[in-house]
Amino acid sequence: MTELSHYRNIGIFAHVDAGKTTTTERILSLTGKIHKIGEVHDGEATTDFMDQERERGITIQSAATSAFWDEHRLNIIDTPGHVDFTIEVYRSLKVLDGGIGVFCGSGGVEPQSETNWRYANDSEVARIIFVNKLDRIGADFYRVVAQIKQVLGAQPLVMVLPIGIEDDFTGVVDLLTRKAWIWDGSGDPENYHIEEVPADMVAQVESYRQALIETALEYDDDAMEKYLDGEEPDIDTVKACVRKGAIALDFFPAYCGSAFKNKGIQLILNAVVDYLPNPMEVKPQPETDLEGNETGEFAIVDPQKPLRALAFKIMDDRFGALTFLRIYAGRISKGSNVLNTATGKTERIGRIVEMHANSRAERSSAQAGDIVAVLGMKNVKTGHTLCDPNHPATLEPMVFPDPVISMSVNPKDKSASEKLGVALGKMIWEDPSFHVVTDVDSGETILKGMGELHLDIKVDLLRRTHGVDVEVGKPQVAYRETITQRVEDTYTHKKQTGGAGQFGRIDYIIEPGEVGSGYLFESKVTGGNVPREFWPAVDKGFAGCMELGVLAGYPCIDVKVTLTDGAFHAVDSSAVAFELAARAAYRQSMVKAGPQLLEPIMKVDVFTPRQHVGDVIGDLNRRRGMIKSQDAGPAGVRIKGDLPLADMFGYIGDLRTITSGRGQFSMEFSHYMPCPKNVAEEVIKEARERNAAK
Repeated sequence: MTELSHYRNIGIFAHVDAGKTTTTERILSLTGKIHKIGEVHDGEATTDFMDQERERGITIQSAATSAFWDEHRLNIIDTPGHVDFTIEVYRSLKVLDGGIGVFCGSGGVEPQSETNWRYANDSEVARIIFVNKLDRIGADFYRVVAQIKQVLGAQPLVMVLPIGIEDDFTGVVDLLTRKAWIWDGSGDPENYHIEEVPADMVAQVESYRQALIETALEYDDDAMEKYLDGEEPDIDTVKACVRKGAIALDFFPAYCGSAFKNKGIQLILNAVVDYLPNPMEVKPQPETDLEGNETGEFAIVDPQKPLRALAFKIMDDRFGALTFLRIYAGRISKGSNVLNTATGKTERIGRIVEMHANSRAERSSAQAGDIVAVLGMKNVKTGHTLCDPNHPATLEPMVFPDPVISMSVNPKDKSASEKLGVALGKMIWEDPSFHVVTDVDSGETILKGMGELHLDIKVDLLRRTHGVDVEVGKPQVAYRETITQRVEDTYTHKKQTGGAGQFGRIDYIIEPGEVGSGYLFESKVTGGNVPREFWPAVDKGFAGCMELGVLAGYPCIDVKVTLTDGAFHAVDSSAVAFELAARAAYRQSMVKAGPQLLEPIMKVDVFTPRQHVGDVIGDLNRRRGMIKSQDAGPAGVRIKGDLPLADMFGYIGDLRTITSGRGQFSMEFSHYMPCPKNVAEEVIKEARERNAAK
């Protein structure tokens, strides 16, 4: 077993096409994990092992691997960059101790960079910055560093400076050692030599080095005092200070290079070892009891403590379901039993494997700090905690966003119908952001996801991986409903049968809630007119109806219901009677409360060459877009805006037509907004026609 102080659990994340997977390949090559470098554009990258990833040249699911550098064990997760697969980044960052944020030297801080950085901030993950692709036209290390400050509000600590740029990029100057690393043009990462700083860079290097030392020494008062007295600190002292600041998230050591040309990767690996935390140096995970209340205890990273492990990913392959675990405390061994606190059931550890993309190496045990996969888990889902049965505790669970787009799929024949259910079951298990529902009236299977590409990949997986031939319906928008007015009302449910009857009267207020509050229930009943034991039934009745809005049958959000008074009968009143009263009250009052249709608004980021800016903006305006900003860069213009999802279907085809194939865009869900009247009328009409046809 490797010493815990020599562990580095890291993720590599960035916007799509910034070079994450290429960087991972170079790291694996340099550490001796692979002997032949696979290129993303050739569909041969080690961590892009799905057919869909190889064909499209994008990462779809996070892949885990491990390697050794300078006697340190690196557990690495390569994550997707496309916004539709953000969930993979979120759940990976949740279990990592450090990360490498990769930024394109010409593209700079792109939209998914912002989202990933925000997730990393939320998870308090220490990071180093790698500005990649400095050999590209339009690359500018200093501009990207400035963008990181302005857009992300982060503090990059420049550790190296580039020598040359674009075609003339040959290497980097290490500011701490004042040495230049120069690579030849062979593309071999080992073909480099170290020399003195180029004469024309000496003044610039000294200026940046002084800023680096002054920032770092804030973490060592004695060293700072000596420095102010004119005594130069040694390199180990500066490194120790940089490490403290990086782990405290006060700044982020910034490097640069070209992963594709194999320049600068050794310094990244050295920085991972020198500045990113080992598992014992990060804030321990808080524990809760089985009811979800914080106990004040923490999962201390120690193999001798009771087991605490989080399942952060489920992957189905030809050998069965793999459950990826991050072990925070204790140890697991083959054949041992663990408690799943989410289900209350004991699970047996079958086989323990160490993953290298889609290949594996058997292990007999694993300990705190490890990231491994386990076979044989039957009822474990993403976010479940596995622990010592004699010392139960739960770790903080994961929260996943709701889908914003749906489409129907229908099997072409009976044999496909039988396989569809099994295939979808596996896919839901693997991906918590993918939902499947069955339309009760039409019998159609509805897939729900985070974007068009997300659902496109799922349909492709159904057809090719699972062999299910399906017909696909048109994508549908996940509209929502809300109310705009406050209504005070009363409803009496009274039913007399042969024996005991049903009786329940409720007086209530239905009013708009805070944006993002969902559904809220409160009772202000005094004097026992509605006994306390019936309040949950009233709540349940209203909550159950919120799934079906009164305008077009879409879920209702941001509504508050207050129970103010009522009446009950000593014999005829029951929980069922009050639940039925609430359901009828919902139907009675919601139509009076000014119901309104809401549509999902997407945060859209479009890149276009300068000559097509006018056409692109005109097209976005026709799609009811609200342009927020235009950012001119060396290679083109980035246009940011908010657009309704309903008008964005098929946009990539139109954008490519307008820009002669050179335009790109990404979008992610932002918020819900009221639909314009004409759009709402059309949506409501279509929904009612669909319901009538059923």
